[in-house]
Amino acid sequence: MVKIPQFDAQHLTSIAQVLGHTDKGLKGTELEYVLASCGIPDVNPEMTKWKRLFNAFVGIQNSKQVGNHVLMFINRAMNPVQYTRDPALFQWRRDQLNVVLAFSGMSVGEDGKARWDRHAKNLDEALARASRLHAALVQRSVHQDVLEFCRAELLQANYFHAVFEATKSIASKIRKLSGLGSDGASLVQEAFGLSAGLPILAINDLSNATDEGEQRGFVNLLVGLFGTIRNPLAHNPKVEWNMTEQDALDVLTLTSLIHRKLDSAKRK
Repeated sequence: MVKIPQFDAQHLTSIAQVLGHTDKGLKGTELEYVLASCGIPDVNPEMTKWKRLFNAFVGIQNSKQVGNHVLMFINRAMNPVQYTRDPALFQWRRDQLNVVLAFSGMSVGEDGKARWDRHAKNLDEALARASRLHAALVQRSVHQDVLEFCRAELLQANYFHAVFEATKSIASKIRKLSGLGSDGASLVQEAFGLSAGLPILAINDLSNATDEGEQRGFVNLLVGLFGTIRNPLAHNPKVEWNMTEQDALDVLTLTSLIHRKLDSAKRK
């Protein structure tokens, strides 16, 4: 058996607070069952759940001088079979545990098993690793400017503000490239529009009808993004805008495409 190093008190506290959370943690009877199945004495069953769990972890580590039993508890508590009726609860516990375990060089996979991983050096890195949205964006090679403009919001899984900041970053880049000071549809038309001759910026050579059609399509795409996403986000409270993880992923991916187009835009 591979010996797992002992978890320090801070790690044990955080793990216990996740799995013993008042609302989203294991129920008292579940704690009792999993502790028993892992051979961990339930030393203080009368205490609040997380303190009960913390004391049990401390007791077994002091007795065995390894962290194996704590890891065993996590694996059994996170068995996906137990979450078939509530997958969202599994995801919440997994995300929370991964923030903590990242500092021990571990993570919980989709199979509910804890495994070795790269050590996190700071809280931001731990949160970033735990964020499924961030991971999905990195996997898609989303433009760095998108990640930079909404980094803090992404780390907090705050989809509403992540998308809002990312769409604002497009207008910011257009202003920087064009030297204009306007915003929204007006900014787009002034920078890329063809109605008044050559635009300030072009995404191609504008040497034929196909190029001009692509330029007009890009204008429509930008105006549509501002009108459909950015403007409503700017004027509606977060509670009135249901920004799901999938919506955020799709919008941020589109925002990344636009940034890449802007990177190749030329002044005319």
